[in-house]
Amino acid sequence: MTSDVENPVPAQEEIKPILKALRTCRGQLDGIIGMVEKTRDSLEVSNQILAAQAMLKRANKMVLIQYIEETMRAGMAEPQKTDAAITEINTILDKLLRQP
Repeated sequence: MTSDVENPVPAQEEIKPILKALRTCRGQLDGIIGMVEKTRDSLEVSNQILAAQAMLKRANKMVLIQYIEETMRAGMAEPQKTDAAITEINTILDKLLRQP
């Protein structure tokens, strides 16, 4: 999405928990692939897939919270861009709420 609101680059400390969640999920996916290759029980594989999905949702939530905070700060710093900030937040919430 192209933004009318300039969002600052997040600090390294702010992205550490996001990276940790994504790396954990990557490990889970590697484990799931191994389970499928070894023809493990389908229910066990499914449970691990659900765990990976939950981790991705958690990471997505952290990304979205950070995005909303940054967008609102940018909109408040430049009041003429507040409408663009609100539109961006509404767009991302619409996408989030449409997910199954």
